[in-house]
Amino acid sequence: MKKFNIRKVLDGLTAGSSSSSSSASLQPGNRENDVIQETLQSEHFQLCKTVRHGFPYQPSAMAFDPVQKILAIGTQNGSLRLFGRAGVECYCQHESGSAIIQLQFLINEGALVSALADDSIHLWNLRQKIPAILHSLKFSRERITFCHLPFQSKWLYIGTERGNIHIVNVESFSLSGYVIMWNKAIELSSKTHPGPVVHISDNPMDEGKLLIGFECGFVVLWDLKSKKADYRYNYDEAIHSVAWHHEGKQFVCSHSDGTLTTWNVRSPAKPAQIITPHGKQPKDGKKPEPCKPILKVEYKTARAGEPFMILSGGLSYDTVGRRACLTVMHGKSTAVLEMDYPIVDFLALCETPYPNDYQEPYAVVVLLEKDLVVIDLAQPGYPSFENPYPLTIHESPVTCCEYFADCPAELIPALYSVGSRQKRQGYSKKKWPISGGNWGQGAQSYPEIIITGHADGSVKFWDASALMLQVLYKLKTAKVFEKTRNKEEKPSTDIVDEDPFAIQSLAWCPESRLLCVAGVSAHVIVYRFSKQEITTEEVQLLEVRMQCELNEVDSPDVGGDQASAVSTPGASSSPQSSAPQTHPSTSSNNSSDGLRDNVPCLRVRNTPLKQSPGYQVELIIQLVWVSGEPPQQITSLAVNSAYGLVAFGNGNGLAVVDYLQKTLLLNMATAELYGSSDPHQRQPRSPRKARQPSGGLCDGNDGSAGSEDRCKSPTSGSGSPSHSDDESKHNFLERVKSKSKLISKSVANDFAKMSRKFSMAADQKDDARDNSFSRSRSSSVASIDKESREVISSLHFYDCLSRKSEATAVASLWLGTSMGTMLAISLNVPSTPELRLQQTVGISFCGSVVRLKGGILRMALMDSTGSLQPPAYECWYDPNAPEDEKERTRRRRPASPPSTQENQDSHYAVVCSDKQAKVVAMPSQNCVFEHNITENSFVLRADVVIMPAGICIACFCANGHIMTLSLPSLRPLLDVNYLPLTDMRIARTFCFSNLGQALYLTSPTEIQRLTYSQETCDNLQEMLGELFTPVETPEAPNRGFFKGLFGGGAQSLDREDLFGELAAGKASRSLAQHIPGPGSMEGMKGAASGVVGELARARIALDERGQKLGELEERTAAMMASADSFSKHAHDMMLKYKDKKWYQL
Repeated sequence: MKKFNIRKVLDGLTAGSSSSSSSASLQPGNRENDVIQETLQSEHFQLCKTVRHGFPYQPSAMAFDPVQKILAIGTQNGSLRLFGRAGVECYCQHESGSAIIQLQFLINEGALVSALADDSIHLWNLRQKIPAILHSLKFSRERITFCHLPFQSKWLYIGTERGNIHIVNVESFSLSGYVIMWNKAIELSSKTHPGPVVHISDNPMDEGKLLIGFECGFVVLWDLKSKKADYRYNYDEAIHSVAWHHEGKQFVCSHSDGTLTTWNVRSPAKPAQIITPHGKQPKDGKKPEPCKPILKVEYKTARAGEPFMILSGGLSYDTVGRRACLTVMHGKSTAVLEMDYPIVDFLALCETPYPNDYQEPYAVVVLLEKDLVVIDLAQPGYPSFENPYPLTIHESPVTCCEYFADCPAELIPALYSVGSRQKRQGYSKKKWPISGGNWGQGAQSYPEIIITGHADGSVKFWDASALMLQVLYKLKTAKVFEKTRNKEEKPSTDIVDEDPFAIQSLAWCPESRLLCVAGVSAHVIVYRFSKQEITTEEVQLLEVRMQCELNEVDSPDVGGDQASAVSTPGASSSPQSSAPQTHPSTSSNNSSDGLRDNVPCLRVRNTPLKQSPGYQVELIIQLVWVSGEPPQQITSLAVNSAYGLVAFGNGNGLAVVDYLQKTLLLNMATAELYGSSDPHQRQPRSPRKARQPSGGLCDGNDGSAGSEDRCKSPTSGSGSPSHSDDESKHNFLERVKSKSKLISKSVANDFAKMSRKFSMAADQKDDARDNSFSRSRSSSVASIDKESREVISSLHFYDCLSRKSEATAVASLWLGTSMGTMLAISLNVPSTPELRLQQTVGISFCGSVVRLKGGILRMALMDSTGSLQPPAYECWYDPNAPEDEKERTRRRRPASPPSTQENQDSHYAVVCSDKQAKVVAMPSQNCVFEHNITENSFVLRADVVIMPAGICIACFCANGHIMTLSLPSLRPLLDVNYLPLTDMRIARTFCFSNLGQALYLTSPTEIQRLTYSQETCDNLQEMLGELFTPVETPEAPNRGFFKGLFGGGAQSLDREDLFGELAAGKASRSLAQHIPGPGSMEGMKGAASGVVGELARARIALDERGQKLGELEERTAAMMASADSFSKHAHDMMLKYKDKKWYQL
């Protein structure tokens, strides 16, 4: 344990400050408690990914193990997601990043084969908690188009683009010499090449017969033993899929013209039946009109009832704009099930894994582009199962994210109780059919909550405890506003064109359950949590006019205590109700020159609002247009339940609102907060022309040329449907480079390299200065106008000593600016609840506390023992409960108020900017520790977090580094180059939490969680669930007496005799290259390095030595047996000739 004595700083003995960029100084005066013990060391930190939640982004393939009941989904970027029962899921990634085109389970073997678009196949071992690749095979001369692995077989059939079929031994991942060439398969029956192989399957009743489907419409039944085609079937339309009847006498093909052809195996001349499920049947008996292609068909039989024929696609061409459909044909009934998104793949879940038995389908898993749906086939109407996985993260694009670890224990049950009433009805009553795997047995048991804000104005609360994720409660903030029914009815007040209700940032107090959200339309909503349903007749509304120009105003009176001492243009001292007259039309609020004035961006509804149990609106705050200029977006937000205040800032200044009295306490420009000690040179600036700040709100009807740039929401550049990924990366990197010009040339070089990676031009024009790097309070990233304007970038409420002359802690508001200044405002909050509702909160200005390089991101308060000092809060009480119950539960929980004597510091302010961090002793305001976090980049997100062994600062930089700094000495404890910043989404959603947890949105649909705690990394294996569980394979179907007697049952095949090296020979070495995976023995040998590698090599050597010793022992035993045999024969010979004379021999 290292100790830091502040007195020794003067003597230059701060050995703990190991970084050369750290410096320290000491405030004058003697101190009694000047020793702060730091318990955090570098060995307490290790960075690793834990779990990934959400829907697999851009899915491309799917497979299901009917015995283990595990579902696998592959994506276009090479990632692999495996799902079992609720809470059991796993993420893997192919190194190449190529799209997964097909997945095949080795059923009940704990293994999976994946085929990729780069013509490689991989064997995954699923018997370990983190699956690993055992073998890989890379084809070099042919493109893979289709794979088939028969049940309980070790031979994998691989079809190629050239029409050939190769066979791979999945145990050794070696190619067989047995090859089915396309020209031998079709021979003279076709004059042209049949196209790629689109289907391979063996006859369910005869493993020696292989059905091969070619794209052109040609199908061949191949005899594996005689190596020739038994039958050939030809149809004029291209084939998309083929499905067998379980008796092996019929099969069905789906075609590109929307038809299904049913073929009898022994009648190749013409199809037994041709149907067009969605085609209009002409009355004159002609051929039906062609329909869209049927992309896939499955033919499943039931022992008691008609067979199921399930297909996707095939709709008629006149259904333009109709959503994708899944068609279920059962007997004479046909059900068309509409889906919300296009269908990628579907699978029928059956009771048996044996293809030669009645399939008994009970469900259909439908993989959509942005959803996973499971349909119950056993109930009328085909209801869907309620999905237990957290796959709705992207229901609306995520715009901000916050992570809270170690929350109050009663929070999750409270949120679940109100959220359970929001669930949809009409689901199947059966259990979720994908039920494989087991939960982990980890010891991590503290409550964790993730809050996500979305583009449609919704806020979701998630239970993230124990590496799982489950939605608890959904809040719709947009319901307090009026909605336009169509574009023609767009109100004249001008809202944001794209996602006007999107959540920009949020502030949440877990103890009081107070929630405050800020939206892109310059609005703030304060919510309180209640378990009772109420109807609000009038929603309380407060409109705030924040001036956009710098006027000549008197400096505020620093010694004043009342808000009335602050006189600023546009400041309002009384709330405005939500009566109709508070929502005037634009025409009645236009200035004399026709510019919009005093008009909010959104209209609050003026009808009674029914509020369900959960979060209920307390107050709506809206910024209004000023002289034709739309309000600036909100860049920082803070709320405190003990004070009853909410504060927010933007490029114009700061506003403080009393949400209990519904009044505006403070509305000041940033320059006025400095008083007479403003360090910056500012010039009065006239209002800009009516245009929107970059990345902010909308001025949709003014018709100016820059409207496309103005009307952006937080979804822009993050997978929004209206922008491509390349455009979003291009725009994002432009904004980052424009910020880097203001910081360092080296940053510009770094991002120039990044831009070249995405095929962008490295040279940027000077007009890129108008672009901005988005920086929001909740995610450390939101748009900031990169003109000379100073922006409020960070806000925090604390009980502290903000003035040098103060002896007792008082309520204070700390604010940080984009130019690196930390300011303090003292608050005089009435002491009792009664006085609090009657008297005004007093405000006095304490001036600047400290200045840093770069914009301030985070501030925190630390006491004299080195512990983090939380803000004061009020315990939760139900605002709609009876008054006597309120009084029992309502009490303020202040933070331990630091007291001080003259010339003695009692606590420390921790301030972190995007360039450096400082620890400042309070109230003397002397900087005792300083550390330059980065020289050639900038910090995107910084949080002061509590670890099991102490507190530290956690930082995520734009160059991808994740760092932690000790407190108070700011020693670097961890610095890992984890994730290069290539997407605006990562910058906007990355956040740290207590106990070494962090997360970010790795794709528009997925949350990646990680840990920087060594303890969590050590326990990760125990905490993760198990995919593979020992399950007995069901018994094979009974052949019956007569089938066994007359040979009518399934015919087995010894594939080893056909495909083995002795029978088929070796395959060409140039055809494919075998690559040992990291999970195989060869891969383990290749990966062994360092100390761990030496141990691994020693273990392998011991295994090999033991094997050789075993062989030697076997040879010794054989020699001993031979010696015994020789001795026995010699003894017998001796007995035989013992009594015979020499002449008798």
